[in-house]
Order: sequence, then structure tokens, then C-alpha cells
Amino acid sequence: MRIVRTSEELEDGFNRAKSEAEKSFGNSEVYIEKYIDNPKHIEVQVIGDEHGNIVHLYERDCSVQRRHQKVVEVAPSVALSDELRERICDTAIQLMKHIEYVNAGTVEFLVSGEDFYFIEVNPRVQVEHTITEMITGVDIVKTQILVADGESLFDEEINMPEQKDIVTLGYAIQCRITTEDPTNDFMPDTGRISAYRSSGGFGVRLDAGDGFQGAEISPYYDSLLVKLSTHAMSFKQADEKMDRSLQEMRIRGVKTNIPFLINVMRHPSI
Repeated sequence: MRIVRTSEELEDGFNRAKSEAEKSFGNSEVYIEKYIDNPKHIEVQVIGDEHGNIVHLYERDCSVQRRHQKVVEVAPSVALSDELRERICDTAIQLMKHIEYVNAGTVEFLVSGEDFYFIEVNPRVQVEHTITEMITGVDIVKTQILVADGESLFDEEINMPEQKDIVTLGYAIQCRITTEDPTNDFMPDTGRISAYRSSGGFGVRLDAGDGFQGAEISPYYDSLLVKLSTHAMSFKQADEKMDRSLQEMRIRGVKTNIPFLINVMRHPSI
């Protein structure tokens, strides 16, 4: 991949990309697309059923990433105007209606200024669905199971509000706690968890698989250990609650990225 910023760089960049592709993949085909510098990564949560109904549950901001992997997610995004939010969500609904999409999924975009660009559709529940549940009150996992069983979104079993009645309440933040060592280029760590103490309280949610004392952390699976989510009426309150919750977490026996997450949450740009 080559970034070309001026017309003078185009020919050289094209030839280099073509040569590298041929050497790496045995295929010299090249395609050109617009380069978007430092965009926001915004995804819209959508749920559709077999009866032609489809709604969105607004968006999540997944721009805080490390090596193109999401680390911190926020819902709703604090970077979008109401007008831009409406345009993005409407576009997501139009796309999913066009393909007659069924069940939970996300439509992902890059956002730069007032413009946005389609990335992909993820036809599944995302890791960060928790914060959408916290701000909308919709159980996305249960809903997808009922939809798969043939239920209608607006029947009594699911009881999804009409789109005009779906609103968000406050702000939610999710941090992904992983068994990685931030001081060693985020190398995954393994071993037995000798001590585990989690945070808690009103507006704090923990989704943990191997998050318990005595758990064996092996090198054979993803390093995600716990999803820590906080919810409050303002973004500032949710941010403060996340900072406190991260400090209260005690995990011994394996290294985690908690110190890194604390630094991220305290960064002035957050």
C-alpha cells in the first residue's frame, strides 16, 4: 500500500505498489482509492427480521485502536453532529434494506469532517455491542436469537420500539482488558491468574470469560480477558467511572494492558 499525496508521486507509487504486489502475492493487480487521513471509525448497529422490519440502534465510535484492533469504544459518538449522525444511520438502514438483511449486524464507515465512506458490513454481534445495549436498553444477543427463531421485531416477544421511538440515554464506554504486556510491545502473556478482583457499582458492566482466580491463560486463544463497560448520563461521568473502574481492577499472575488503558482514558483527546 502506497500513499500518494501529489500528482508527481503517482507514477512512482503505482509502480512500487505493483512490483511489491507481484513479489508478495504473485499478482500485480493494483486498485486506487481515495486516501482518508486520520478519520473517525464509526459503526451503526442494525437489527432486521424475516418480516421486512429493520431498525438501527445508533452508532458506536471505535476510533481508538492499536494495530487496527479496537481498544476503546464509545456510544454514542461525541464527534458527530446530530445532522451527520442521522445521515450515517439512514444510509446504514438503506443499505441493509436493499440487501434484505436479517438479524444483528453493523455497518461500518470512515468519517472525515462532514463526509463519510463505507467500509464493510459485519454480519454478526460485535465485541462492543455491550455499550449499545447500555444506552438503548435493547438486549441485542437475546433479540438476535428470537429473530433467528422467526419472531418479528415489533411483536410482543421482542417488543422493539418503532424507529422513531428508539432513543439513547447517556453515554457508555467500553475498554478491552487483554493479557498483553504494554512494556514489551504488547506481547501476549500466559500463566495462571493468582489474584482477581474486579470493579463494580452502578453503571459498571463486566463481561468476562476467564476472568477469575485460578484461570489458566494459554497462548492458543485471543488475549481478550474482560470487557469493562461504564454508563452514565454524561460522557464526562462515564469517563470518570471508567478511570475509577480500571484503577480498581486487580489482576495478578499475568500481565494486562490496564496501565495502557488508564493512560488512554486520561489522554486530553478523550
